[in-house]
Amino acid sequence: MALSVFATAGIIFLLFTSTSAQIRGDSHATCNMNDGFGKYCPTTCGVADYLFRYSPVVNEELTAMHNNLELIANLTRGADETITYMKDSTAAAQKSSQPDPNYKRSSSMLDDVLRYEKTILEQEQQLIELQNVILSNERRMGDLKKLALNLQQKCSEPCRDMVQIQPITGTDCQDVANKGATTSGLYYVKPTKAQAQFLVYCEIDKFGRGFTVIQRRRDGSVDFFKDWIQYKEGFGYLSPDDTTEFWLGNEKIHLLTTSSTLPTVLRVELVDWEGNKRYADYNMFRIGSEADMYRLTYGYYFGGDAGDAFDGYDFGDDPSDKFYTSHNGMQFSTHDKDNDKYAGSCAQQDGSGWWMNKCHAAHLNGKYYPGGRYSEKDVGEYGFDNGIIWVTWHSRWYSLKETTMKIIPLSRITAGGGQQTGVKQFGGLGDV
Repeated sequence: MALSVFATAGIIFLLFTSTSAQIRGDSHATCNMNDGFGKYCPTTCGVADYLFRYSPVVNEELTAMHNNLELIANLTRGADETITYMKDSTAAAQKSSQPDPNYKRSSSMLDDVLRYEKTILEQEQQLIELQNVILSNERRMGDLKKLALNLQQKCSEPCRDMVQIQPITGTDCQDVANKGATTSGLYYVKPTKAQAQFLVYCEIDKFGRGFTVIQRRRDGSVDFFKDWIQYKEGFGYLSPDDTTEFWLGNEKIHLLTTSSTLPTVLRVELVDWEGNKRYADYNMFRIGSEADMYRLTYGYYFGGDAGDAFDGYDFGDDPSDKFYTSHNGMQFSTHDKDNDKYAGSCAQQDGSGWWMNKCHAAHLNGKYYPGGRYSEKDVGEYGFDNGIIWVTWHSRWYSLKETTMKIIPLSRITAGGGQQTGVKQFGGLGDV
């Protein structure tokens, strides 16, 4: 069996101190073969012989290891000395009060170079950004040039109206229809007393009747809180498809209702927010001159299912309600020209121009309330009923969705289907 060096040394010690206690190896029951001793397990003497042969080799290896250890020790001492020298040199350089001027100058130059390099990089970035701005401006300039060319091309073409105005003219829309117009749209009219023609919207039906529209509310797109001059001249927008809101103008309405010897009928058409439609007609309708503050007068209520709100209404607040809310004979009022019967200003409080009494039972130029319903809390401290109201149909706290005021000569309003009908029948015609 194999033995270590230390075990072998122990055996040699035993050989020299206890020879009488010598034990045979061949008598050991578990002896195994070993290449170092041949095919038999060694005796004690065999082990000694093997050790003597092995000892010189071991001594040589030990000597070589000792030499290597001394070399390593020498190298370690050299490294320690180098490290110590470097530490001492570093400390001396740090303690030096007068550093090398060349070193200091070179360090300063290096700092300058780094700073200049950073500045150059920043300027390069700025140049890139400026180049992008220049490219963007060049593109915009190109777009502007194209737009300019398009404008030049348009300007070189003959001017033409974008809105189609019908070629037939007359004293009013019924006169236009009498001359053969069959299409509703924009027409020029010139009443007898007018100095110049003006544009109106003519509503021409299948019976050849021509209504001249003087007011239209549709969607609240036009603010009717205007001053005296604006109501005199008219405001809003006339459109050939009749989709816009407008007030034709008091002066034009005056000319249309006073130039003819035939009585004029005013038709008021109303639409609520549920889509229901009603109307009211007034015969012998006319508007006075500006000298008379465009006073409204009519002969009598001609009929209709909306009720006669122009005649006033008994709200139940005071016995004189109906008298002070009638409109026949009232002058026109605006917030800057008060002609009503009230100590204050109805037009200012209600935010519109209208034929105010003290104040009204009908108010078609009132404030537009989407959805229709409003309350005293919606109109400020005093709770004025300033909506688009017609109290003989809906209450004063219901603002209508759409309104139309249009006029036509009495001689034509009674004609339906080409047949003359009695005046009393007109009140029941409905939406004709």
